[in-house]
Amino acid sequence: MPAAAQSQKTDATQSSSAPVLLVLGDSLSAEYGLARGTGWVALLERRLRERKYDYRVVNASISGDTTSGGVSRLPALLSQHRPRIVIVELGSNDALRGLSLQMTEQNLDKMVQASQAAGARVLLAGMQIPPNYGRDYTQRFQQLFAKVAQSRKVALLPFLLEGVAEHIELFQPDRLHPTEQAQPRILDNVWRHLEPLLGPANA
Repeated sequence: MPAAAQSQKTDATQSSSAPVLLVLGDSLSAEYGLARGTGWVALLERRLRERKYDYRVVNASISGDTTSGGVSRLPALLSQHRPRIVIVELGSNDALRGLSLQMTEQNLDKMVQASQAAGARVLLAGMQIPPNYGRDYTQRFQQLFAKVAQSRKVALLPFLLEGVAEHIELFQPDRLHPTEQAQPRILDNVWRHLEPLLGPANA
């Protein structure tokens, strides 16, 4: 997957002093293969505005990124944006490359811990993979997100692509990246677990 950074810019009308919601992800959050402004992160930004939540969304997702890349990039992002909420959506590329599950778990734990130390609430987005690497690897990969979330006592979205993964028509020709039509479903999956972290909406 090509590494192409995507950054969602907010409306000029939105206050720059608004608390930041940082999305640290890979191609599933970086609008890979989609028209700009149609990915679930852009839809999230719109929903926050519509429902009067005063957040500035920063999409720091990069196609092809791994959990190691996230660990490397996160400190500067935390320092620059001082987010109130961090959504961590990484791990799929680790699995697709058959990387060490122990390393993936440690990296996710480091990102959650760093975000918490910076004063942010965390939503960890879990992923699942096809059984290409064997049943044991597949099951252990799925379980490591819950292990990290439970250990650090953070919110967990068990499977980002729930309601999408079983529908081949909701994927681009590579069968890895969801289509534009799938993005509202992904947003709904995220929203269910994110909303409790947002605090009260503006009147």
